[in-house]
Amino acid sequence: MSDTSETANSALAPKEMLLDAALIHVAFDGWSEATFQAAIKDSGIDPTVARAVCPRGAVDLAVAYHKRGDDEMIARMKSEDLTEMKFRDKIAAMVRFRLEAANDKEAVRRGTTLFALPQYAPDGAKLVWGTCDAIWNALGDTSDDVNWYTKRATLSAVYSSTVLYWLGDTSEAHAATWEFLDRRIDNVMQIEKLKAQVNNSPTLSKLMAGPNWLLSHVKAPTRMPKMGLPGSWTSPRN
Repeated sequence: MSDTSETANSALAPKEMLLDAALIHVAFDGWSEATFQAAIKDSGIDPTVARAVCPRGAVDLAVAYHKRGDDEMIARMKSEDLTEMKFRDKIAAMVRFRLEAANDKEAVRRGTTLFALPQYAPDGAKLVWGTCDAIWNALGDTSDDVNWYTKRATLSAVYSSTVLYWLGDTSEAHAATWEFLDRRIDNVMQIEKLKAQVNNSPTLSKLMAGPNWLLSHVKAPTRMPKMGLPGSWTSPRN
């Protein structure tokens, strides 16, 4: 293992230890400073190190908890065979994998409350977007125009509403949640069908010519290839 990898792993380990220790307390104290201090005590991490890896305390642990769920979702997908599924069923499966990765519903509930606060709402929106971006990337999305944004925005709405439904679902094995998810995806598919009908209509397609021309100039963010190096560099735009 390279020195760089060892350094990265040693830097991540304290946060993972703090997160594991914090989850015991989140149900009682939420993602709060009290939880963060209890995590420091229970994990044995030096307070200076703990504050260095989590400058915002439990807020950063809540972010780490969400990202851990994303990682577990991707790992679950790699262990499953989705090849025979329709594409809409693959999306539903990925959302289900993500929710099932969150085995502590109270931690999710507390996180939803935290990221609903005005000062943390941007963090919450970024996390949801990141989850949906991970889903589309895992399913092989190659769009590089406005569809890159609309796919993630639409799935973000589906994912967010499903999470809220799941939090209140008491049905066996969350069967009601999966039915709700299927209905939301069906709604999205109907919108996509309507868009196709508009594009195929001689009259409506002419009306949409101007907006479509403008939208054709919207491009997805440029992504640098991962090279295993810290940081990245993007050439300046002219």
